[in-house]
Amino acid sequence: MTEDAVELLFAFSAALGAGLLVGLVRERSHTTHSTAGLRTHALVALAAAVAAWLGSGVLLVTLAAVALLATMSYRATHAEDPGLTGEVALLATALLGALAVRSPAMAAGLAVVMAVLLYAKEPLHRLSRELLSEGEVFDGLFLLASALVVLPLLPDRGIGPYGALNPRTLWLLVVLVMAVGALGHVVLRVIGNRWGLAVSGFFAGYVSSTAAVLGFGQRAKESPQLTRSAVGAALLANLASLSLSVPILGALSPSLVAEQRWVLAAVGAVLLAGGLLGVHAGREDEVPPPTAQTRMFRFSHALGFAALVGGLVLAAAALNEWIGNSGAMAAALIAAAAELHASIATLGSLRLGGTIDAAQGQWLMVGLLAASMGAKSVLAVVSGGRAYGLRVAAGLLASLAAGVVTAAWTSG
Repeated sequence: MTEDAVELLFAFSAALGAGLLVGLVRERSHTTHSTAGLRTHALVALAAAVAAWLGSGVLLVTLAAVALLATMSYRATHAEDPGLTGEVALLATALLGALAVRSPAMAAGLAVVMAVLLYAKEPLHRLSRELLSEGEVFDGLFLLASALVVLPLLPDRGIGPYGALNPRTLWLLVVLVMAVGALGHVVLRVIGNRWGLAVSGFFAGYVSSTAAVLGFGQRAKESPQLTRSAVGAALLANLASLSLSVPILGALSPSLVAEQRWVLAAVGAVLLAGGLLGVHAGREDEVPPPTAQTRMFRFSHALGFAALVGGLVLAAAALNEWIGNSGAMAAALIAAAAELHASIATLGSLRLGGTIDAAQGQWLMVGLLAASMGAKSVLAVVSGGRAYGLRVAAGLLASLAAGVVTAAWTSG
């Protein structure tokens, strides 16, 4: 058997499998008459695959025939089942069969997604009609519009003084802050306050630890009983963010990771300890999880955070312009207050270029962490009040102190 024949057989098998999978779900979801079941979906997918192989003209005729049959079936059964799911599913199965000829793996993956959507009919209906409030739907649509409509329209280039302000990057920060708030809201509703804060805090750190500190500060201000747990979540977010330094340095050179490993390990260990202390602390059980009426995020806070970051980036660019190349490290320290990872990449570039040695690289890492954690401490006080802010600051400064001691020990 030739290679082309094997690929064609694989494509037809993927089309047949997609049709069987979707048809099985449709068959089991209807105890009475349904538009199409197991055999019909399998035959339609296979027919569409053969039609796609024969040519675009044959495929168009096949799709038109499937659409006509679906329309006739709807007219015959709409009195007892006014929905269009069965008819649309049949047409989608035909498209998946045609797609399998070009990309069998993608067709199979989409078939699984389609089967899950069809199988989860009742949970999805309950989610949309009973569990989600109007406020949550509005917040979710606002977040999606911000990310999928507004963000792509913004220019991805530097504007303003020194060309330092990138509109798309700044708006991305707004979207990230809102996304972190939405993530925390959903996890808290599903898991509860104690573990929900810890889980959402850690994973939010991979998006933006600064946004996480801000978001958990708002949560602590709204529910003071959650302050200690919110502090733990904020520290776990910083731990996750710190872990991203390893692949950033490793992408530049594996030797950079080896040089910074003890500083990063010491800082991370303290952040982990502080985060775990917040998991079983506080009075979480006294505070009910967020309800459907609770707002998922506050747009004004997200916008203010992006404005602050823009100001810091502008200050770093101005300093670099005034001082020249020798101001690169000073600019990196200022920029770290807004975005740590970009400054860590600058550190790696300086080290690889021979501008600084290994010991200076460790101390520059400590300086970058100090700038980042100092800015987050201020944001914590502003967003969550003294009780939350001072605890977060204490945890961050303790981890920084561990980094200072380690840098002094390894470089000495």
